[in-house]
Amino acid sequence: MAKKIDQKNIRNFCIIAHIDHGKSTLADRLLEKTATVSRREMKEQLLDDMDLERERGITIKARAVVMRYVNKGIEYELNLIDTPGHVDFQYEVSRSLNCCEGAVLLADAFQGVEAQTVANAYLAMDYDLTIVPCLSKIDLVHARPDEVIEEMEQALAIEIEDVQAISGKTGEGVEELLNAIIEKVPAPDGDVNGILRAMVFDSHYDKFRGAVTYVRVMEGTIKPGDKIKFVRGGTTHEVMEVGQFAPQQVPCKELFAGQVGYLICNIKSLELVNIGDTVTLEKNQNVEPLSGYQEPKRMVFCGLFPSDGQDFEQLRDALSKLKINDPSFEFEPETSDALGFGFRCGFLGLLHMEIVQQRLEQESDVDLVQTAPNVTYRVLTTRGEEIEIHKPQDVPEPMQIDKFLQPIVRVSLIQPTEFIGPVMQLCTDRRGIQVRTEYLSPTRAMLVYDLPLAEVIYDLHDKLKSATRGYGTMDYEVHDYEEADLVKIDILVNGKGVDALSLICNRADAERRGRAVVKKLKIEIGRHMFEIAVQAAIGARVIARETVKAMRKNVTAKCYGGDISRKKKLWAKQKEGKKRMKSVGSVDIPQKAFMAVLETGDD
Repeated sequence: MAKKIDQKNIRNFCIIAHIDHGKSTLADRLLEKTATVSRREMKEQLLDDMDLERERGITIKARAVVMRYVNKGIEYELNLIDTPGHVDFQYEVSRSLNCCEGAVLLADAFQGVEAQTVANAYLAMDYDLTIVPCLSKIDLVHARPDEVIEEMEQALAIEIEDVQAISGKTGEGVEELLNAIIEKVPAPDGDVNGILRAMVFDSHYDKFRGAVTYVRVMEGTIKPGDKIKFVRGGTTHEVMEVGQFAPQQVPCKELFAGQVGYLICNIKSLELVNIGDTVTLEKNQNVEPLSGYQEPKRMVFCGLFPSDGQDFEQLRDALSKLKINDPSFEFEPETSDALGFGFRCGFLGLLHMEIVQQRLEQESDVDLVQTAPNVTYRVLTTRGEEIEIHKPQDVPEPMQIDKFLQPIVRVSLIQPTEFIGPVMQLCTDRRGIQVRTEYLSPTRAMLVYDLPLAEVIYDLHDKLKSATRGYGTMDYEVHDYEEADLVKIDILVNGKGVDALSLICNRADAERRGRAVVKKLKIEIGRHMFEIAVQAAIGARVIARETVKAMRKNVTAKCYGGDISRKKKLWAKQKEGKKRMKSVGSVDIPQKAFMAVLETGDD
């Protein structure tokens, strides 16, 4: 790489925004404007290099890249960390913010300030970052810049004159933005000659070179040949290579305080690299570790089972591999009478769950059966114990429960003012309690509600989009646990409880939900040679039942006329055979049936 840069000429910043407000496109223009990537190598969303990211058009993993830029004759090193926008990847965003001194906050010139814009701005403020506000997509024909700037001032207390107007598509205003980053974002502090402390913020595995560790150096200097140790992990290694991402790996002589780059240490397993750990030199004793990241809170749990029982070990390996690179999800083995051996997995949200499932199927070629997602409840037993419930099967008997607590989330919903009525109705139907209403501009308002998480995770986002013709956005954070009148509904198929189909819901909704589930199951479970009873029960009380009729062969087809008693005998024999088959026959339950328990019964 080019000549060594002075620490005061380094700027570390990230781009934060709501989904689809142009973060990755702006990153492309910055790479182009600073000549980090030549026009020949340029492609759209260059930093989104996972197949799934390109397929869905969203950023899932945070990416780091170093750019060199000359301003007023001085060469600057700009370290950009591109972050995801979706609420489920908040954990990736917090990891990136930890490594920066500044944040470029984007708001779409047409869509305006959205729920995630507000959440990410507050997150950046929590980390004491200097915010550079930007209005993106100003090239749109229907852009409404003045109104959106007013919304930014109202919702985020941003000075109107500080807002930079840019277009990631045409490149307009990008040079002014680079100059604003250099002027406003402070240079990193940290003693270049001090005791080495570097923060691990990500890693990936290279099959030729082993684990590649992404670090932001807070203090000191690191170079090839140094013996380092991971403070929390307790392992020691020799540094083979240090370098920076430009956006490919480019080796350099050293990394010093303020810089972002990578280390290669001949580490054979990614398990030895813990994200949030501190790197120091082996000879340094009693080094105070850097404050890592808050442990992410998994709020949605579901069972993942291999559709073929023999793939259990293959699924375990695939989950272990994914867990190393994405510490925000967890898994533990579980067994189900209906599905055999599998894993109970915890995720940050529903999109996170979907992405992990797709990555497993694409990257590890495992065929999965997934049970319906549920949230974490707490139960206070009559003995005074508090139990966390990650799956309905763990709920104790009703007589042992003193209090049943459910997670409550504070949801911010932003929508045009004409849709306030339908959105309020939507939240009220889901047992929401209104906290406040804020007007961001004469045409847009933010409603804040406390809602049970179980009512939010499944379809609130879809219903909000329907109620607001696609203009509504939402963001939520876990607020507290509150007591609720909850019950566990067991689903019985052919008289046997199917543990993977149980669900927890409010007592007032139990009958409606139970009826909706058995109706759906009646459609999903194909007809067998015998009659199948599908029931929903609370404890020993059956609250709903449907019957899947048996397939019947016409056993009297060969009886032309003749005595009716002959036909009756054949029918009785058939009935007896079906009864025997019912006692030994097993019911085949398709994958779609496991998602049937999510149907709320609204329809």
